[in-house]
Amino acid sequence: MYTDKVIEHFREPHNRGKLEEYSAIGKVGNIVCGDVMWLYIKVDQDKAGRDILTDISWETFGCTAAIATSSMVSDLAKGKTVEEAIAVTNQNVASELGGLPPIKMHCSALAADALNEAIYAYLSQEGKEIPKALQERHARIEKEVAALEKRYAAFMDKGDEKAE
Repeated sequence: MYTDKVIEHFREPHNRGKLEEYSAIGKVGNIVCGDVMWLYIKVDQDKAGRDILTDISWETFGCTAAIATSSMVSDLAKGKTVEEAIAVTNQNVASELGGLPPIKMHCSALAADALNEAIYAYLSQEGKEIPKALQERHARIEKEVAALEKRYAAFMDKGDEKAE
């Protein structure tokens, strides 16, 4: 079911834990499967003045694929410029892991989304220009979260009525 690389990143994940000093956090989740990811980035400038992800870490509550994709996305983004890190996709994450079962591809999407959200948060708080592609991804993520929260709220309201 899982590749050796997925199992390796699950058993010995890279960059796991919360950074003590970070520049921004990206938080994403999937209410359907229950996976939640927090991705922390530390951004510094290189000699040319480019923003570089000098450190990255994560905390994930989820399945084997969620842990492995969190580990892999951190490997792929660490040391990259912000622009290079924005270009990391869920397909890159899954490919570097040797593939994921189709039912687990959402985990690679969550990992890429967490990275995008951390970068979006960093650029926003620093008052820096946000590339159009990143703005569009952030808007998509916000819309998905709002839809899930609305669906979840409706479910909870029905549960509350039964409790009365």
